[in-house]
Amino acid sequence: MGSKYTKRYTEEFKRDAIALVDSSGKTVTAVARELGISSESPRGWYRRAKADRSEGAPGGLTSAEREELRRLRRENREQQQTIEILKRATAFFVKESDR
Repeated sequence: MGSKYTKRYTEEFKRDAIALVDSSGKTVTAVARELGISSESPRGWYRRAKADRSEGAPGGLTSAEREELRRLRRENREQQQTIEILKRATAFFVKESDR
């Protein structure tokens, strides 16, 4: 959901950048500088990769968990909308039956 000016990187590029950080012993900032990109992007990629390998911060979500959470939130939102529609329909029919 970034702006139209946000650069998109391929998954292969992200994996290669993470592998470069792991294999070279350089910092994420140094690798980003070598690649000519902002250090914030690879920092996030590296953090996610560590979480996926169970090396991240305690309580951090893996990519699979993050995707499941996103799916469950979307499903919850849809169900809440359905419940609201049914409540309105019930109120409407109760009002109509009293006439």
